Amino acid sequence: MANAESSFKSSRWSLKGMTALVTGGTRGIGQATVEELAGLGAVVHTCSRNEVELNKCLKEWQSKGFVVSGSVCDAASPDQREKLIQEVGSKFNGKLNILVNNVGTNIRKPTIEYSAEEYSKIMTTNFESTYHLCQLVYPLLKASGVGSIVFISSVGGLSHIGSGSIYGATKAAMNQLTRNLACEWAKDNIRTNSVAPWYTKTSLVEHVMFSNLLVTIILKF
Repeated sequence: MANAESSFKSSRWSLKGMTALVTGGTRGIGQATVEELAGLGAVVHTCSRNEVELNKCLKEWQSKGFVVSGSVCDAASPDQREKLIQEVGSKFNGKLNILVNNVGTNIRKPTIEYSAEEYSKIMTTNFESTYHLCQLVYPLLKASGVGSIVFISSVGGLSHIGSGSIYGATKAAMNQLTRNLACEWAKDNIRTNSVAPWYTKTSLVEHVMFSNLLVTIILKF
């Protein structure tokens, strides 16, 4: 078995003894987050809608020596979110140290062209799911004594980057939720932070990474 190793080499950093849940952990930023947390010694649980993709990743992580488990879950479904947290609570004995809210989706088009269904899909996947997961996982984070929530937001929640008005609104809402929970749950020793990446080469945006639109936006900054 290969040695599990984080890309962060300093021995000062260790998550041994910690547990983590990363949503949407089989691709892109989520996959990198799973591997970094596991490489630092955390026991990680993740989820994906795609069972084949999830099983493939679990096998790869096992070969690297990472302690990672997974569930098939569509984070846009309230029932499946509840089932996921029940599984996590059972697996980690009613406690959780880290929640990384990574699941997200997008549809890029002019504001006046969005349908009600498209609006609902983006809002439900990007914001409603993370809000509900925080509610569900709060008792587990509090019980751990040392809890941390990380939202994977976007520069699109802070500035116009051509990612669509609904996507930007969901990420802006996520940033404000971060501020609120950071204050409200600090008494329970739960830290809350938001990370706002720029365009990152993932399956969600790969098809627009080198488009004329993106080049135009980049040149404005």
